[in-house]
Amino acid sequence: MLFFLQESLRKITHTLAVKNEEISNFICSLKQSLNNLETNSNRVQEDLESEFNSLHTILDEMKESMLTRIKQERASRTYELQSQLSAGTKALESAEELLELANQTLCSSQTDSFSQVTGTLLTLTHLVTMAPAFRLSLKTKASDNMSHLMVDFSQERELLQALKFLPVPATPEIQVSECQVCDNSVTVTWTIPEPDSKIDHYILEYRRTNHEGPPRIREDYPWMVVEGIRQMEHTVTGLRFDTRYMTFRVRACNKAVAGDFSEPVTLETHAFNFKLDSGSAHQNLKVEDLSVEWDSSGGKVQDIRKEKNRTNSPMHSPARSALMSPKRAPTARPGRDRFTAESYTVLADTMIDAGQQYWEVRFDKESKAFAVGVALRSLGRFDQLGKSSASWCIHLNNWLQQSLTAKHNNKARTLDCSIPSSIGVYVNYDEGILSFYNAKTKQLMHTFKTKFQQPVIPAFMVWNGSFSVVTGLQVPSVVQSGQRKNSGTSSSNASLT
Repeated sequence: MLFFLQESLRKITHTLAVKNEEISNFICSLKQSLNNLETNSNRVQEDLESEFNSLHTILDEMKESMLTRIKQERASRTYELQSQLSAGTKALESAEELLELANQTLCSSQTDSFSQVTGTLLTLTHLVTMAPAFRLSLKTKASDNMSHLMVDFSQERELLQALKFLPVPATPEIQVSECQVCDNSVTVTWTIPEPDSKIDHYILEYRRTNHEGPPRIREDYPWMVVEGIRQMEHTVTGLRFDTRYMTFRVRACNKAVAGDFSEPVTLETHAFNFKLDSGSAHQNLKVEDLSVEWDSSGGKVQDIRKEKNRTNSPMHSPARSALMSPKRAPTARPGRDRFTAESYTVLADTMIDAGQQYWEVRFDKESKAFAVGVALRSLGRFDQLGKSSASWCIHLNNWLQQSLTAKHNNKARTLDCSIPSSIGVYVNYDEGILSFYNAKTKQLMHTFKTKFQQPVIPAFMVWNGSFSVVTGLQVPSVVQSGQRKNSGTSSSNASLT
C-alpha cells in the first residue's frame, strides 16, 4: 500500500515539476516579449521621430529657399523702380529749369532786338532737345505685382494629414502565362493587385522538386533566395535542371515589413539527365559521379567494388521514365560488360530513343586521346569509339601529332577548327542528327546525319587524361535556331557513311 502511495506521489511530483517548468518557460517567454516590446517600441518611436525631423528639415529648407526667392525678386524690382524714380526726379528738375528759362525769354522778347530773340530761341530749342525729360521712358520697368510667388499648400496639407503607418504590402500574383523557361534560365513575371508606391523591393524564392503539385511540408531541396529585386520580373540564370520541376514564390517588401508570399507556381524544367555507368567503364578509368580520370594502375580493387555496385544498383525503368515527363523521356539502359583492351570507354546509364537532347563535356586538352559521342548498345567491349558502325564521335589525338577528327565506322574526317576546352553534344533522335559544338561559343564543329535504328547512349573515351560531364541542360536556343537553318543542307558526313 505504501508503495502505491509513493508511486502516486512521484507521479504528482513529476506532473507538478513538468507544469512548473512549463510555467517558468512561459514566464521567461513573457519577460522576453516585454523586453522585445520595449526594444521594438523604442526603435519605431525613434524611426518616427527621425522621419518627422526629416520632414521638418525639408519644410524649413523649402521655406528658406522660397523666402530667399521673394527677397531676391523684391530687391531686383526695388532697384529697377528706384533707378527710374531717380532718373525721373532729375528729368523733372531739368524740365522746371527750362520752363523758367522759357518764361524769362518770352518776357524779354518784348524789349530785346530781333537778333537777340532769335539767338536766345535757338539756344532754348537746343536745350529742350537735349533735356533728360524728353529722353525719359514713362513706362515702369518693373511690376509691383508679386502674385506669381504666392503658394497654395492645400494638397500638401491633405497629404500630410493622410500620413499613417506603413501598411503590409499586397500579395503578388505570378503570371504563369508570361513565365519562360529557356536556356537553363527561368524568367518569372508577377503583378500587384493594386498600385503601391511604398513597395521598395521584392524577394523571389525558388527550389527544385520532382513533384508537380503544391509544395509539400517536407521537400528534398531548400528554398533559394533572390533579394533586392526592383522590377516585377526577374530571370534566374545558370540553372542546372536536374529535377522535373522548379517551384517559385515571391513577396513584396516596403521599408518596414514584408508581405505574404504569392501562391507558389511550379514550372516544368525538362532537360536531359544521366549518370556515368561505372559498371561499363574500362578498368583504367576512375569514375566519380560525372567525372572520369585516367588510372594507369588499373584499379583492380576498385574494379571489383564497381562491379558489385553495377550488379546491385537499381536501374531506371522505361515505364518510370515515361511517367516523369509528358514528353517521351530517354530510357535507362540495363547493365553491360565492362570495356577492356584499348577501348578506354565509359557509357552513360541512360539511352536516347526519342526527342532532342543536349549535354556538355569539359576535358583536359593535354589528354593523350579523348573522344565524345554516342554509341549503340551493341558496341563491343573491345571496340574503340568511331571504329565501328555502332558509334559516332569527335576524337582528339595528342599522341605524336595533334589532330581533331570526326569518326564513324572506322572512317575519319579531319576538322578544320580550333580545339575547344569543352564540347556540346546535340542529338535529335527522330531526325537522325548528331552535332558537336564549341560549348562556349556555340560554334558548330561537325554534324552527322543518319537514321538511328536503335537507341543511342552517350559515350566517352579518354587515355592519359580526364574529363567531366555536365548534364541537366536544355538544348540552347542558339543551337535549335542553327539546326533549323541547316535542316535543308546536305549531310556533312557523307564521306563517313
